[in-house]
Amino acid sequence: MDLSPARRPQDAQTVRRLRLGIGIVGVVLPVVLVAGHSLVSGRFALLSSLSAYYYTELRDVFVGSLCAIGVFLISYRHRRLDDLLSTIAGGLAIAVALFPAATHQPGSPITSTDVLVGRVHQVAAATLFVILAIFCIVLFPRRDPREVHGRVRRGLYYACGGLILAAIAVAVASNALPDPTRDALRPLFWCEVVAVLAFGVAWFAKGEALFGPAPQTTGPAPDGGTPVTGGRSPSPAAS
Repeated sequence: MDLSPARRPQDAQTVRRLRLGIGIVGVVLPVVLVAGHSLVSGRFALLSSLSAYYYTELRDVFVGSLCAIGVFLISYRHRRLDDLLSTIAGGLAIAVALFPAATHQPGSPITSTDVLVGRVHQVAAATLFVILAIFCIVLFPRRDPREVHGRVRRGLYYACGGLILAAIAVAVASNALPDPTRDALRPLFWCEVVAVLAFGVAWFAKGEALFGPAPQTTGPAPDGGTPVTGGRSPSPAAS
């Protein structure tokens, strides 16, 4: 059945490039924020969270990177469920960028508006990470079992999804720690770094940057679509 242009899947190369772009930004973002802030400030110091870099000289990098991830996710089209969840995740990524965490505003009192904006930030960030974990645990492992490196790929996706969920759980549990302990250990910072790196690695791998294109053998596509005949998959549904 012919699909309308709005519903037609993207070509395989576009899908791979979007996945790769999301992965690269996710992997590089924590490193750039920490290294950039250290260079600008002249000393190495970890802030309480990645979101805290919004209030530093790296604000444009933080906002720009999240908006780029958001645009990539919104532009990403694959299966229908992937399309829906990636569009929601893209909107949430942009919301995380544009609604800063209120608790990191230095030198000024926190107003009720700041608290509301900060809560929007927290809810958007938590929901975004949950959706990204769903991609790793549910959507990415749906591959043709005949592919080379299939088990290794699926194991990597499951590990990344598990790390994201574990990071969310630890971040929530860290709220019970005394303030001096949180200031010393920076649990929210490390949880966000782990989650961002995990989803970045998963999308990086899904973009075939780690394992290369997965060869296919002749036979029907795993989702009942166009048959595959070897080499690169002719459609994103088989990748």
